Amino acid sequence: MWTCQRLSTLCLSSWTERRRVTYPLSWPTEVSASCGSNTTTCTVSLLPLILSQNVFTTTASIFLCLSNIRVFSEYFKELEEESIRDNFVIIYELMDELMDFGYPQTTDSKILQEYITQEGHKLDTGGPRPPATVTNAVSWRSEGIKYRKNEVFLDVIESVNLLVSANGNVLRSEIVGSIKMRVFLSGMPELRLGLNDKVLFENTGRGKSKSVELEDTKFHQCVRLSRFENDRTISFIPPDGEFELMSYRLNTHVKPLIWIESVIEKHSHSRIEYMIKAKSQFKRRSTANNVEIHIPVPTDADSPKFKTTVGSVKWIPENSEVVWSIKSFPGGKEYLMRAHFGLPSVEAEDKEGKPPISVKFEIPYFTTSGIQVRYLKIIEKSGYQALPWVRYITQNGGKIQLKTSLFGITDSLMEFMSIFLLQ
Repeated sequence: MWTCQRLSTLCLSSWTERRRVTYPLSWPTEVSASCGSNTTTCTVSLLPLILSQNVFTTTASIFLCLSNIRVFSEYFKELEEESIRDNFVIIYELMDELMDFGYPQTTDSKILQEYITQEGHKLDTGGPRPPATVTNAVSWRSEGIKYRKNEVFLDVIESVNLLVSANGNVLRSEIVGSIKMRVFLSGMPELRLGLNDKVLFENTGRGKSKSVELEDTKFHQCVRLSRFENDRTISFIPPDGEFELMSYRLNTHVKPLIWIESVIEKHSHSRIEYMIKAKSQFKRRSTANNVEIHIPVPTDADSPKFKTTVGSVKWIPENSEVVWSIKSFPGGKEYLMRAHFGLPSVEAEDKEGKPPISVKFEIPYFTTSGIQVRYLKIIEKSGYQALPWVRYITQNGGKIQLKTSLFGITDSLMEFMSIFLLQ
C-alpha cells in the first residue's frame, strides 16, 4: 500500500514539474531523476516514467531499462499522452515481452515487430511455442530471411565539432564517428570488418602505417566483444535492415575544413557592414555540398544589401541571422560575401560577446580522422556471392562555431576584399 501511495505522489510531482525540461523521442544524454525508496523517476518527452524495484539495482541498469520506451515510437510515431491512450493494448503487449518477472527479455524492435502487429494488436498465432528469435542465441536476427540480391551498405559518418576564437586559435575540437549499415543478406551470415586500427597495426608490426586510434568505442550487441579484444577483428551476425554497428570519438586537433575570416564594422549606430571570407582547407579532389554559413546580426537591423562571389544570401530576421548558402564548395577555393544593414535605433554599445558564426556542410568520400575500411568479408554456409558497398561522409557536428570581433581585418582578407570590390 505504501508503494502505491509513493508512486502516486511521484506521478503527481513529475506531472507538476515536468515542463521544466523537454526531451526528444530519443533517449536523452542527460536525465533529471530522483531516487527514493525502491523507486526511480525520470522524464522523457514530457512524460514521467517511474520504475519500482524490491531489490538493490544499479541506477544505470534502471535507466537502461526505462530507455526501452523508445520501442513504442516504432509502433506509433509520436510518444505523447494521446498516442499512449489510443495504443494501450499494444503497450500492454510490448511490456509483456520487454519484461519477464522483472527481467529485460526481448528489447529489439525488429524482433518485436515480427509477432506483435499493429494492425490487429494481437500476437501472431503461429503456434503455442515462442518465436525462434526469442530463444535463439542470435535474438536480433530472424531465421529464414531470403533476398534475390544480397547486398551490404556500410557508411562511415564523421561529425566534426570545433570552437575557434576570434584570432583563429582552435579552442576545442573533436571528431565523433559512427559506422551505420544496411544489410540485405539471406540466411544467417557472419560478417568480418577490418579497420586501420592503431592497436592492431602495432600488434602486427605495422606501426608506421597510417592508422587511427579510436576512443570511447561503443558496439552494437551483435558484435563479438571477446574476438575484438583478442585480435581487434569486428566479427558479427548482423540484424536485418538498418542499424548502427559502432560509434567512436577522437579528441584530436582538427584543422577547420572551412575556414572563416570576418570583418564587422559598425558606423556610429547608423549602419553595420560585414565582410566574410570562406576558404576550404581540404584537398581539391573533394567537394563540400550544401554549405551554410550562419552569421548573427543585430536584432534591430534592417534594409539588407548583399553581394557575393558565389551562392545566395538570405536574411532571416526572426533568427537575427544571415545565411550564406553555397551548393558546391570545391577544395582549395575561397569566396567572399559582403552584407550591409541599417541600424535605425540608437542603443548603447553591446558589451556582451558577439554570437559566433556557425558552419554547416557535408563532404562525401572523405573522413577527417583518416579511418579506412580495410576489408568487409561476408561468410555464409550456402556460399552465395554478396556485394559490399562502402561510403565515407564528413559533416559538421552539433558545434562548428567561430567567434567574431570588430575590425579583425587581416592582410590576406584586405587583398581579397580589394579584388572583390573592383569586380
